[in-house]
Amino acid sequence: MMTLHTSLRSTGGFADPVQSSQSVFRSVMNALARPGSIQTIVEAIHAPSSMMAATAAVSLALFDHDTPIWIDGRFSAEPAIDAWLRFQTGAPLTSDASRAAFALIHNGAALLDFETFAFGTPEYPDRSTTLVVQVDTLTEGPELILSGPGIRGTSALRAGPLPSDFASCMQANRALFPRGVDLLLVCGTELVALPRSTHVAAREA
Repeated sequence: MMTLHTSLRSTGGFADPVQSSQSVFRSVMNALARPGSIQTIVEAIHAPSSMMAATAAVSLALFDHDTPIWIDGRFSAEPAIDAWLRFQTGAPLTSDASRAAFALIHNGAALLDFETFAFGTPEYPDRSTTLVVQVDTLTEGPELILSGPGIRGTSALRAGPLPSDFASCMQANRALFPRGVDLLLVCGTELVALPRSTHVAAREA
């Protein structure tokens, strides 16, 4: 009879953990360096069905026993996700979002107020939460205008679903710099980064 651990081992993780983790890490770093640019994860990953491939890849590459993870209600309702994360990454799960190094959000429409998460401190701004937010698209929806470090002039991003006040929330987050949360928007095998240093504005009609 297949045990839970055997099942998890055969349905998750990278085939080549070292090479794949490095590749995903580079993709995330490229996304952070070039906010709004779409990066593609090429590694094959099997994960629980409600977890997108890019979400799983980021988890495998960045999570470890020193990174407390918070998962939202939709994800936490699936025992397979809790088990997969613990087995594949060793990361502890926390019920307190303000203590999380990373937070997994199953759908952008369900994104909580940023005040729910850790902003870091002036002395340790890195002690903040990185939000990994699943969306249905990175090419459609209301246009957001991005500017700031890593962007020549301005660039445009369409992604969704996201809350109607997303741009104003990002502006308030930017005002906290160097504190604030960072976001990774993921869709299937693709991801886009919106670090706290990025200014986000809604396109005026």
